[in-house]
Amino acid sequence: MTATQFTFVFITALVFTTLAKLWLARRHLAHIAANRAAVPEAFREKIALADHQKAADYTSAKTRFAMFDVMFDTALLLVFTLAGGIQFIANLCNAWFNTPLTQGMATIVAVLLLSSLLEAPFSLYRTFVIEARFGFNKMTFALYLKDALKGLLVGAILGLPLLFSVLWLMERMGKYWWLYVWGVWVTFNLLILFIYPSFIAPLFNKFTPMQDEAMKARIAVLLGKCGFTASGLFVMDGSKRSAHGNAYFTGFGKTKRIVFFDTLLERLSGNEIEAVLAHELGHFKRRHVLKRIAATFAMSLGFLWLLGQLMQTIWFYQGLGVRTQSTALALLLFFMILPIFSFLLHPMLSAYSRKHEFEADEYAAKQTAAQDMVSALVKLYQDNAATLTPDPLYSKFYDSHPPAMARIAHLRAQ
Repeated sequence: MTATQFTFVFITALVFTTLAKLWLARRHLAHIAANRAAVPEAFREKIALADHQKAADYTSAKTRFAMFDVMFDTALLLVFTLAGGIQFIANLCNAWFNTPLTQGMATIVAVLLLSSLLEAPFSLYRTFVIEARFGFNKMTFALYLKDALKGLLVGAILGLPLLFSVLWLMERMGKYWWLYVWGVWVTFNLLILFIYPSFIAPLFNKFTPMQDEAMKARIAVLLGKCGFTASGLFVMDGSKRSAHGNAYFTGFGKTKRIVFFDTLLERLSGNEIEAVLAHELGHFKRRHVLKRIAATFAMSLGFLWLLGQLMQTIWFYQGLGVRTQSTALALLLFFMILPIFSFLLHPMLSAYSRKHEFEADEYAAKQTAAQDMVSALVKLYQDNAATLTPDPLYSKFYDSHPPAMARIAHLRAQ
């Protein structure tokens, strides 16, 4: 393949992906608007029309803004690649630093920081305009900046040694470097799973041991029945940042924790909390977490092998507007364009995730009353302003959870 041919392939894939995302978003908006006037029959006894319309308007606002985000990301990618942005940054870094390793690290960090800075206004608008307009944002601008700085610091502490290791292995380990890099990547991710609950998450939120003794006793019985052990039950101060509610378990091995958002505990009854927890435990019992980790590691191995083949070709660099051939630029270019060429994997990955959600719901219905899970889901959809009427095709592409009507019908069938 020549550089010109690859440029054509890249532009074709970029245009197709961008137009497909915009088309799916327009379908989604049209479907929501067409169903805004009435609550779906299955929910009419539980959800008021005003709440249904709030969810429709909230989802529509997010979707419209996401369309601008898609167009901006497309333009930014073109600026970085074909317009010569990455080459310009690489030239500056090559002039400032002496070794290929430091030059490569500086180039990647500079591109990532510049991208984050340019995308910050979109994050600010989502948080302080859209989320605030619908009553969800509880975050102050000072807290937003504090979180951003903490995230930057944690990213530097964890990411820079990882980046150094990856680039060093790419330069020193010969044609099978991708196997060594994959081993480091797997080790790094498993390490994060261990340290996240105890060291990273508390940097951003306060985790308080659950104080409700009656609820703790009920949960202990459920955990015993499900054969699950955890290092503790914690309540997270989610209301500090958002009115959205959730529950999850995190960690690996002996560091497993069960975490409830304080907003969730305030809204659900004891039976509903048990049902939501049983759903999360269903993911554990059906080994969904391990399956997803294994799938992620398998895909990363395939992607690294592919990068190993591409970085040996001149057309890969030149076709993306880069004249300088290096391991760092190959790594940067590959993962910048990967979302474009892997777009059609979305439906398969989403279907796999939705299958797991159905299985976790089935498990919850066996451990607790299915009606309690239905009641909890209705409240969560209502409180989080999640639309009850997503466009079916849009949902198949993007939604990791089944649509509300399908999920509740499945639960009632249990």
